[in-house]
Amino acid sequence: MVVLEQVLEERKQSTGLQRGGEAQQHGDFLDYVIQEITKEKPVMTEKMALDLMFVLLFASFHTTSLALTLAVKLLADHPLVLEELTVEHETILKDREAGSELDRITWKEYKSMAFTSQVINETVRLANIAPVIFRKALKDIRFNGYTIPAGWGVMVCPPAVHLNPYIYPDPLTFIPSRFKDKPEINRGSKHFMAFGGGLRFCVGADFSKLQLAIFLHFLVTKYRWIPLGASRVVRTPGLEFPDGYRIKVIQRH
Repeated sequence: MVVLEQVLEERKQSTGLQRGGEAQQHGDFLDYVIQEITKEKPVMTEKMALDLMFVLLFASFHTTSLALTLAVKLLADHPLVLEELTVEHETILKDREAGSELDRITWKEYKSMAFTSQVINETVRLANIAPVIFRKALKDIRFNGYTIPAGWGVMVCPPAVHLNPYIYPDPLTFIPSRFKDKPEINRGSKHFMAFGGGLRFCVGADFSKLQLAIFLHFLVTKYRWIPLGASRVVRTPGLEFPDGYRIKVIQRH
């Protein structure tokens, strides 16, 4: 948050009068934030703006980059899964009509990526990028003999579900096929809440899955990669790669 405060302050200075009285505009989200918080009657305070920036940065960048990194690592560690994924995407290329845009994925092709969807679901199940989900009890709730008073905060822990051996046998093992023949996950459930659930379900869930699918398509059809050295995956409680994850990428011919 300190870094965001510094960025916001620097931008406020840069959008002030400069160069003979002309304000420097960047035309991005931060400009709109600064315009709002400097109004006579703003709809948000500077603290609210910082909270919004943090949420957007975490939700739109940090989560997807972590999921992509873990997916690449898991595929490298499980060559049979990588082979099946590659076959699915090479089949898409072969089935394209002659003269079509070779580097353009259609919506129909995306929806046909059944195994890719399984790989993505299994990746985010293991990732648990958002290790907790916060809710507020609107009324007294009775649960397993306990009463949660109205107004209390409730912390839901997705890893307790995603790593439960009674729900997912051998829960620490990467097994995408466990999602085979299951309905498409468009909303959270009591057994899968990688994107939250209920009215607060992640608004970017479909977009992030689309990003992951497109990335994997071009990765497995155009490149091969080799891990360089050992890498650790830790949860403290969020997913982290303390030593980074380094790979050598080789273009396919």
